[in-house]
Amino acid sequence: MSPYSRVIHHATSVLCSHKGSMDLSQLYTKVYQRFEITEEQFWFILKKCPRFAVVRSRLSSEKGVSDHTVVAKTSLRLCKSYPKQECFGCQDLHLCKYFVYGNCRYGKGRKECKFSHNIRSEHNFPLLRECTLHELYEEDLFILLLQNDPSLLPEVCSHYNKSTGQFGACTFKENCTKVHICQHFVQDDCIFGPKCKRLHCVDEYCHRMLEERGLGRDIIQDLPYLYQNFYRLSASAAEAERISEPVNRSLELAEEKNEICLHFIRRNCRFQEQCKLVHFNLPYKWEVNEGNGWRDLRGMEEIERAYCDPRNTYGPGSKPVDFQTMTRCGHPVRRLSTVSSITKPSHYVLTTRWLWYYKGDHENWIEYGKPDDKHRVTSVKSCDLEEMFLSDCNAEVTVIKGNRQYYISFQDMYQRNPKHNTKRKVRRRPCFVSISEVESQIAQ
Repeated sequence: MSPYSRVIHHATSVLCSHKGSMDLSQLYTKVYQRFEITEEQFWFILKKCPRFAVVRSRLSSEKGVSDHTVVAKTSLRLCKSYPKQECFGCQDLHLCKYFVYGNCRYGKGRKECKFSHNIRSEHNFPLLRECTLHELYEEDLFILLLQNDPSLLPEVCSHYNKSTGQFGACTFKENCTKVHICQHFVQDDCIFGPKCKRLHCVDEYCHRMLEERGLGRDIIQDLPYLYQNFYRLSASAAEAERISEPVNRSLELAEEKNEICLHFIRRNCRFQEQCKLVHFNLPYKWEVNEGNGWRDLRGMEEIERAYCDPRNTYGPGSKPVDFQTMTRCGHPVRRLSTVSSITKPSHYVLTTRWLWYYKGDHENWIEYGKPDDKHRVTSVKSCDLEEMFLSDCNAEVTVIKGNRQYYISFQDMYQRNPKHNTKRKVRRRPCFVSISEVESQIAQ
């Protein structure tokens, strides 16, 4: 595990122990006490790692004050079919909801709960490991799940927020089964602060109701902050547009379009030094930036070979490249390549042929358009997905396999089954071309 992964784990743990979010500068101070990384390196981690969302307070934004908050993020959810005993293998956690709430009555008595209280079960542990959450303490993991999984948080009463008075416009008053809390506080834009006439905490009526619904006291106490974090995460895309260095994949693709020149590989680029494309003798180029600019990585062919296999999340060697975060020992890594093959006529050689895979039932990876172990084939092939991805890298694509319909999200690289609420990882990897194959194609 690289030092970069340790920084992510520590930062996640610190965030969860501080109710799921922290001021950016405070988090950096905490992390720096254990890992002496620069602010630039830390910003790179926050920007590139899907574990974190960086948002700016709406009030601070209006006042022109920089106030960035880092919120811990995860794509993991509790399986909705598991309590109905209708799930037989999915990519969501099989856990007792009340165990996550910290107040399962069976867990405390002699009668054993029929739902799992084991985060290290045969089903759960591989999912946590895949998301690098397997080393988190239970209480930290539960905070992370609560502020990310919308099915776990009790609903905020909209009627309470529509009028003044102790219960607003809520006719159920103290018997309401929803939480009475200031909606503007949740949205991080309450201009009244502590002087607000609406609640910024859980009162005795709500506290009693939530305990009856199975929520533990610690969770109830943290609930206002969990609501805030859930809203921040929901609005993170909009917030990201307002921060100083926006995390926008389409913009990044445009800004970092370091394409390798096809003509140079074939030794016939007429622009020579004036060419706007990268001149290199292979259709791929692996580079690392250790603070002094980009430099070539050694063993480039072996790194490429490993990267082309969708099973691999790390490259070879004692200092492997992390393909998920595109880093090596905490330093950013990038892969330059020739243009995608679907953008050029078929007679163009040494373009990059991208292949799309989804995770199978047996830890295998199946290319789209190829038969699975039951001889079922998806309605789209790699070339179809590649064309759609280049057209809109944030799109959601419908796929049919057998008599089932799925949705592929390019944004988080998952394939979802809306009927059973299950999901599978998706990976986009190039087709491997060896150095000898490049030389052979050039000689033709």
